[in-house]
Amino acid sequence: MLKECTNCPRKCKATRDNVRVGACLASENVRLGLVSLHKYEEPCISVGKGSGTIFFCGCNLKCAYCQNSDISQQISGKEVSISRLADIFIEQQNRGAANINLVTPSIYTEQIRKALIIAKETLGLKIPVIYNSSGYDSADELKKLEGLIDVYLPDFKYISEDLGKKYSGVSNYVESAKLAILEMYRQVGSPKLDKDGKIISGLIIRHLILPNNVENTKGVLKWIKENIGTDIYISIMAQYFPTNKISDNFCPELNRKISQNELEEVEGYIFDLGFENGFIQEVGEHEEEYVPLFNCQNI
Repeated sequence: MLKECTNCPRKCKATRDNVRVGACLASENVRLGLVSLHKYEEPCISVGKGSGTIFFCGCNLKCAYCQNSDISQQISGKEVSISRLADIFIEQQNRGAANINLVTPSIYTEQIRKALIIAKETLGLKIPVIYNSSGYDSADELKKLEGLIDVYLPDFKYISEDLGKKYSGVSNYVESAKLAILEMYRQVGSPKLDKDGKIISGLIIRHLILPNNVENTKGVLKWIKENIGTDIYISIMAQYFPTNKISDNFCPELNRKISQNELEEVEGYIFDLGFENGFIQEVGEHEEEYVPLFNCQNI
């Protein structure tokens, strides 16, 4: 009998073969869309030559506004073996990457675990490993990665399950993200940086401000303070722009960028809560230009 997948909070029991593919569209083989040096992550991550990003294809969420929908919501990219994935980690290290940045890794945790063990124990991987996810992770799966991940970089998208269902197509995002983030914090704690300002270990929680949803952002920040504290780093992203499925006919409240007033209201709330560490983006004009070209480079 084929193994049924319960790797993520959907627990859809897909066999990840040609018979029954889950919502993430993934098979048992890892698919990658891009391997690159990326200079547009948080400053403590993209130091020097940049962060060693590895973009995984497929996703267990169906965010209506996903900026990477070319690789997240359709079958794309190139398949690689576990041994090849381990080699890619080393190649990124040899390129001078500040870290290994696993982007949307949640549906491949077992394959990543095996590749990291090979890379660390056999091939000489020394730089920090970052787990860069949507936050829709299984806490049980994360426990299997303990000791292999140095930095957790999850999103915390919503404080309301209704928003998770409306915008990302799942009914248990909030419950799952809370458990996952608490497990991440248990493993790595607050951020530690070296003398050059490069992150070595710790938790950074990202949150993307959505237009007309400032109260959602405030709820996320309030939960972080009450359940983890203000000594971790938060990264507040103002880079939202309408893309993927968003239109005047579908989620029209999201069919614009955030306003300066919305950002300033969030900034004031962050100050009121007492957060002192982290990053807040400015509202930009050309966010579309920062979406990578997923051309399977270096795979």
